[in-house]
Amino acid sequence: MDSTVFLKYLELEKRFSTHTIIAYKGDLDQFFAYIQEIYSLTSDEEVRHFHIRAWVVELMQNKISARSVNRKLSTLKTYFRFLKKRKAITGNPMLKVIAPKVGKRLPVVVKEVELKALFDQINFGEGYEAVRDEMIMELLYATGMRRSELIQLTPNHIDNYNHQVKVLGKGNKERLIPFAKPLADRLANYLAVREDEFGAGMDAPLFFTKKGKKLYPKLVYNLVKKYLSQITTVEQRSPHVLRHSFATHLSENGADLNAIKELLGHS
Repeated sequence: MDSTVFLKYLELEKRFSTHTIIAYKGDLDQFFAYIQEIYSLTSDEEVRHFHIRAWVVELMQNKISARSVNRKLSTLKTYFRFLKKRKAITGNPMLKVIAPKVGKRLPVVVKEVELKALFDQINFGEGYEAVRDEMIMELLYATGMRRSELIQLTPNHIDNYNHQVKVLGKGNKERLIPFAKPLADRLANYLAVREDEFGAGMDAPLFFTKKGKKLYPKLVYNLVKKYLSQITTVEQRSPHVLRHSFATHLSENGADLNAIKELLGHS
């Protein structure tokens, strides 16, 4: 069992993000390890629905949430469909597998007044990292973009004249997100600080680590958690919470639902 060709298909044909491909690989590696250890299977053709069901039981017994189990089953569903389409297997074992039920979970949202306090009252400090952190927090909340989309930004994606940012979303779909003039002014200030610190060009990453490297997902997660912890008691304090907050606050202020979905990159 080898997922290399499948993962290349996700990367080159489906245009999945690196983060998503890593998650798919992790799910497949875990499943392969289980069926090899428990059933001594060595090929995809040998896999049957009861092997997958047994793995699901094992996951649930290990306190893996139904939501996480369903994500892993979604990976297997895509994988075996890929193999069947390419005639690498004669039957699809996923057709007889039923996913566990998942209870609805409301999205976590930070109150609008709390986020206002973040930008009005919290002292981010001085120097490049402080200016960068404040800009990241404000850009995530003001645009609702994903963490992966933020990391891929360059100054060329910022149109301060027209007050909009071009974002490359899932499936390499581009969208334009507008922002207010005050944010445009602060972006201009950030770009000046960035230029003084690194002398980087317009096609280089918009945000850097303190060592001048491109941002990585864990750094963005950690800094968002750090600052949200100062203004809210919600359990989840991630970049995705800022995205949910952006959408919720727009809706509460009367924005059209379809317009919000378009801004979020939901087709």
